[in-house]
Amino acid sequence: MYTLYGMTGSCSMAVHAVLNELNQPVNVVDVRVPEGQPRPAEFLTINPRGNVPVLIDGDLTMREGGAIICYLLDKHNSPMLPKAGAARATALEWLAFANATMHPAYSRVFFILANIKDETGKEQAMAAALKSINKLWTDVDGELAKTPFICGDNYSAADILLSVIANWGQGSFASKITFGDNCKRMFKAIAALPSFQKALADEKVHYKAAA
Repeated sequence: MYTLYGMTGSCSMAVHAVLNELNQPVNVVDVRVPEGQPRPAEFLTINPRGNVPVLIDGDLTMREGGAIICYLLDKHNSPMLPKAGAARATALEWLAFANATMHPAYSRVFFILANIKDETGKEQAMAAALKSINKLWTDVDGELAKTPFICGDNYSAADILLSVIANWGQGSFASKITFGDNCKRMFKAIAALPSFQKALADEKVHYKAAA
């Protein structure tokens, strides 16, 4: 059985959903702590960086979400990650976009909320960060105008991770992020997958991005 260290509703939920999609048993350990508190000491011995997800597979420990997802899809021969050629390149490109472009765009917002105390400075920084996020979702919506899912006719891990990220937000922050109709269509399709529904139920997350 795999062990997945994560935080409820965070990017680790995409790994959780992928493991469900692969019909693999997993023990999910939630390491979320109150704001400003350190991660549990046991977890920090596994990952001194303190970030999630972390996957344990026997003697192997993996600490980066994109690499974890690729490892799992290759290990279990999933069609969500083609074996070679342009199809694999496209799947990797969009997974990297979700993990290394869209995710950091949201991380900037969380940093601003937690660290900038001056209200004028916070408002200006938030406006710039939200503008960047909306531009990225406009790009995604344009791609989804061409195909049902981001890599083509079939859903991929990138669709799952993007759908997880789309559910992030709090208060007025969430209301200032806009999704096009194509994005909402994709979110709705992913959110309806049994694998995704199980992750939502296990983590007690309410999915609102497809509304």
